[in-house]
Amino acid sequence: MQSSATRALILASTSRYRRTLLERLQLPFSVQAPGLDETPLAGEAPVALASRLARAKAAAVSDAVPQAVVIGCDQVADLNGQALGKPGNYDNALSQLRAMRGQTVVFQTAMAVLCKETGFCEEVLVPIRVVYRDASDAELDFYLRNEQPYDCAGSVKSEGLGIALMHSIHNDDPTALIGLPLIRLSAILGRAGIPVLGPV
Repeated sequence: MQSSATRALILASTSRYRRTLLERLQLPFSVQAPGLDETPLAGEAPVALASRLARAKAAAVSDAVPQAVVIGCDQVADLNGQALGKPGNYDNALSQLRAMRGQTVVFQTAMAVLCKETGFCEEVLVPIRVVYRDASDAELDFYLRNEQPYDCAGSVKSEGLGIALMHSIHNDDPTALIGLPLIRLSAILGRAGIPVLGPV
């Protein structure tokens, strides 16, 4: 059981994937949409985009609920400096997957944890390198029609059938690839006054 003295925890996200991940820590939390325009700025690099949006999401909710600890997170798939967002439909997803096959894509996962009332602020960037197989068009079509990952950056769900499109994954926090780096988050929450494993 978590101490009732800990601050409220808010996930500043509408992502069902991040919500499911945060539930693993067995902490009470609520979800609040930050309501941001996530359009990239002209010439904005994938790392800068992910970091800016993670910070902005956390800040938007923290301004509204200053006493809470707020988590903002964003992920951008980086293919040779080109940002790959959520495809939204089959055609866009197929185009992304064709560009990614045989390539290394870096999923730039940025996270910001804020509490306006205490002045707490920590930001991290957790990059994950994924090397993709040189999959055929038939394999890509089969994958998309079965998984329909149209709300995922880079058109792939590593926690699902998308793992079959990958040759290897290189990172130090496997949940970061799904969208929320729980290893880093657990440590940060302790410093913010919300110990994941209870008071020490």
